[in-house]
This record gives sequence, structure tokens and C-alpha cells, in this order.
Amino acid sequence: MAQSDVNAVLRRLPIAAGIIGSTLLMVNRVVTPALSDSQARSDVLGIILSAVLVLTGLLWQRVQPHPPEAVVLTGEPGFELAEDLPDEVKTDLAWASHLLLTNTVTRSVVAYYDGKVLLRRGVLGPVDTVTPGAILNRVLTQGKAVYLVDLKLYPGRVEFNYLPENTQGVICQPMGNKGALILAANAPRSYTQQDEHWVEGIADKLGETLGRILDAAPPV
Repeated sequence: MAQSDVNAVLRRLPIAAGIIGSTLLMVNRVVTPALSDSQARSDVLGIILSAVLVLTGLLWQRVQPHPPEAVVLTGEPGFELAEDLPDEVKTDLAWASHLLLTNTVTRSVVAYYDGKVLLRRGVLGPVDTVTPGAILNRVLTQGKAVYLVDLKLYPGRVEFNYLPENTQGVICQPMGNKGALILAANAPRSYTQQDEHWVEGIADKLGETLGRILDAAPPV
């Protein structure tokens, strides 16, 4: 049995024990022909204890909510890098995407810079180009990250057709002045604040590299 299943059973035990205990007390009360004072006091105590058990179980359900359920993202795993990138840029993109895929809940990474897709890695979406919609444009123009905790709740999700179709959560993180790092998760509400800081730091490092090398390169 998985650890999450074991925890779910344990959280329900007080509720089950309280209901069973109160039911047995009621049955015992009904079949007893003559009720003594001591038995009446015992029944009252038993009912109170059963109620406490049920309330404890209900509190455990609220204090320890079920973690969001993960899905298997649809799509084929892959690793695509723009061929005309300098070696240093390729190395940094490969390093950053590997860290995100192995150390966070990210399952798909897209690096978009200056109107061009530089990298796609992880579970690849059905479209290999990025057409910025309202959400990505806001990230690019305002330079502020957007975290869509549960993608299916947002009408603007249609713009992320370059991510796996059943993506659950998305982070659009500014990457320098001209780009964004777009991350797809396989569970809603799954990025922690620590994850968000981690993503921000990696995007800043990539933005510095891209600005220093690509923006300084002479036009071809």
C-alpha cells in the first residue's frame, strides 16, 4: 500500500471508531431491560468519547488535506535545442532545464527569447512554436512572473498549445528583457514558494547569459 493510502486510512480511523462505538452503545441501551444509574453514566461517557473521536477524525481531514493528484502528461519525451545557438548558451540551457526537470515538479520546459523558441525539453507539446498570448505578453512586457496554479480554471490556457494538453500548472518566468521560461507541471498547486524562488534564480542566470551573448552578437 502506498504511503498516501496508509495516511488516508489512519486519518479515517477515529471517525470509524467513534461511529462504531456510539452504535454499539445505542444497541446495548435498546436491548437492556433495566437501566441502572451506573450504566446510564457509562453510556453518557461513551457517547462523549465517541463524539470526540469523530470530531478528531474530521479535524485531521481538514488539517491534513489530500495532496493534489498528479497526472501523466500526454506527449513524447524529447530534448530540442535551436541549432544556431552558441555553445555557451546551449550548455546553460541544457544545465538549467535538467535542474528544473529533476529538482522540481516541472515535467516540460520551453525557453522563449526574442521571438524564438530556444529550447523544448521534457514532455513535448503538440506545437513546436510559441505564439505569445495575453498571459505571456504580460510577462514579457511587465517583467513579472505569472503562476497559474490550476491551468484548467483559466480561459487563457488556450495560448499554451505548445505545452502538453493535460498540463496542470504553469509558471511563466521572465528571462532577461526579451524572453520567458515556461514550465509545465503534472499536478495543480504543486510549486512551492521555494520552487518559485529556484525558478526565478535559474531564469535570471539564463537571462544574463542570453543578453550578454545573443544581444551582443552582430546580426547575421
